[in-house]
Parts: sequence; C-alpha cells; structure tokens
Amino acid sequence: MTFPDKTNPPHPIKRIRVLHISTAQRPQDPRVVFKQCQTLTSQYEVWCALPHANPALAPDIRFIRLPFFRRVIWRVLITSPYILLRCLWLQPAIVHVYVPEFVPFAFIFRLAGAAVIYEVQENLFKKMHLKAFNRGPLLEWAFRRFDALARQHFYLIFTEHGYLDTYTRLSRPHVVIYNYPLLSLLEPFRQPYQPSLLQPTFFYIGWLSFERAFDTLVSGLAQLRPAYPMFVMHLFGRRTFDDVALERLPEFNSIRSNMRFYGYTDQRDAFPYARQATAGLALLKPVGDYPDSYTTKLFEYMALGLPVITADFPLYRDVVERHQCGFCVSPYDPTQLAQTLTFLIEHPTEARQMGERGRRAVEQYYNWTTEAQKLFDFYTLILGSQVDRGNKSS
Repeated sequence: MTFPDKTNPPHPIKRIRVLHISTAQRPQDPRVVFKQCQTLTSQYEVWCALPHANPALAPDIRFIRLPFFRRVIWRVLITSPYILLRCLWLQPAIVHVYVPEFVPFAFIFRLAGAAVIYEVQENLFKKMHLKAFNRGPLLEWAFRRFDALARQHFYLIFTEHGYLDTYTRLSRPHVVIYNYPLLSLLEPFRQPYQPSLLQPTFFYIGWLSFERAFDTLVSGLAQLRPAYPMFVMHLFGRRTFDDVALERLPEFNSIRSNMRFYGYTDQRDAFPYARQATAGLALLKPVGDYPDSYTTKLFEYMALGLPVITADFPLYRDVVERHQCGFCVSPYDPTQLAQTLTFLIEHPTEARQMGERGRRAVEQYYNWTTEAQKLFDFYTLILGSQVDRGNKSS
C-alpha cells in the first residue's frame, strides 16, 4: 500500500489570467466588480484596474489602483499609459475594456497575444449630445474612429440588445449580457413592504438630469404635497445640473424641504433608505438610447420588492405590465405621476402585491445567474478561438 507524499503536495492548477480595465468606473461599480469580475474568479485569475480601486471590496480580485480624472484627455494622456506600464507584464489571455478611450492602447495588449473584449455600456452614437462633459467635435471624431477599430478587431459585449441596431458589420463574435441584478448583493436590504402612511417616502438611485425627467418629478411631487405634506423623496446620484438650474424649476421651492439629495453613493449605503419606501422611481424621457435600453434600477427596485414607477416606453411596458409590478407613466405628465403616487400611498395592499410580483419576476427572469453563464460561455469561446488561430499560424 502506498500513501500520498504530504511533504510534496501537488501544485495547484494555474488559472488563466484575465484583466479588466476602466479609466472611468467607480471602485465599487456593481457590474464590473461584483457581477463580472467576482463571477469570473471561480474559474480565472482576475485582475481589475480601476480608479481608486479598493481591494477590501472583493478579496478574490487582484486590483490595480488607478488615478481618476473626470476629463477624457487626462485619462488618455496619463491614466492609459500608466495602465500599460503597470499591466503589460501580466500577459493576460483576455483584456476586457470598458471605455472607448482605451481602445488604441488595447492594441498593444493584442500585439502581446491577448484577446481583447470591448464592452459597450451605452450607445454614445445616440447619447453623446446629452453629455455635459467630454464632448466636442474632436472627441466625437476620436470616439467614432476608436469604435470602428474595436468593431473590426475586438470581441464585443453589449449590455442591451437595442445597441445591435447601431452596431452592425461586426468582424468578431459578440454577445448581449444584460445588467440584471445580483440577488445576493441586494438580499440584505430587502424587507417586508411596510411603507409609512403618515410620511410616505420614495426612492431613486441613478443620474439626476432633466433627460431623466427630474423636472417632471419635481412638478409631480409638488402636486402631491397638499395631500401629503410630510412625504420624503430620497435621491441618490450625481446631478448633471447646477443649483441655478434647480432653483429655476417653478415648483422646487414648495417641496425643497421634502427632497433629500445625497449625491453619488455606494449602493450598499443607499439601499437601506428603500426599506420603508412606497415606490421606486425610474422616469426617463425618450431621448438618446433610453427607449431602447433597460434602466438597471427598474430591476433593482423589483428585486427589493418595491412597486415601480417608470416611463411608458414599449420596452418597459413589456416588463411592468406583463408582471403587474407597477406603473408606466408619461415622463412629461406630472399630474399622471402625482395620481400614481397617490394611488400607491392609499392602496398599500395592492402596492405590496405589485412588489411581490416584481420580486418573483426577477427571481425567475431578470437576475444575474443566466447572464453569468453567458459571460463564462463567451470567455470559453474566445479562448478556444485564440487556440485555433494559434494552431493555424503554426
């Protein structure tokens, strides 16, 4: 009988190394960090280069801390060359890029033997004109040029199927991986639906802009206030407008004391405020790529068990009306919004049932589990293609 030699244990299997790169995402970005990178750690050695990266967020991910610059020009001139200096030695098999300005630098990784994925998280062809920063003729020309190079030479991931109307003639395989909720991330914040009748609260997380119907929200809440003067509106997200534009809204002064602005906030710090909310709001106007793109917060509210109020786009109606989990209203009609808020306040049983139906729909159809499998399958496809290409070249 032979016994295993405990003094010389077998070496662990070396995992394939992959590198995720963004010069713009926040260090706690849910999709990049908690969904994609954390998911991939079960099969790959995952490195992630992010501005102000925080290794404590996910110990299984090997973070590389980058400086953060709001303007693209400094990301190109400073951050991107720094990434090359810090990361080329890693020799990753796959480089997963999230921002168009890094596309030219990604070719250096490609020359070193890596396959490159370019992930499209917003359709800038429809959205560039809405941006308050990082726009102009030179930047738009550069984006179109870089984007064309990515279509020709890189593998692509899209977060919405609607982007395929714009992204045609792709040279490499692509996949749509929706930004559905990671239930394990949201579960600690889900509570039984118990809204306050005396002080109704409403919850919003995301960018605050007039394109996202902030002006309609203010007008609708102003109409609600005479009946419910103690309501509270929790608003988590960066504003794209200044105080002057805010003060110009005719009804804002009447509800100033009801509004709570928190600025950009980690989701894990924001979601506790949703526990006693009457509803989660996700209004958007039909501009840019909004009508063709799911708003992630819609599914997050559903996962938390909240009834939702969102825009009356056909894409959104298909979800909300099919599952009877809230209301779709015009993003231009504050009276309709006020009436919808009033209904949810005054009919808590029906509102609770909407939230329950939304939660079940997320558990069955709109969660990260299926998307994670698509991500694994796409990585496997890419690595297999790289092997086949290497065999042919030899």
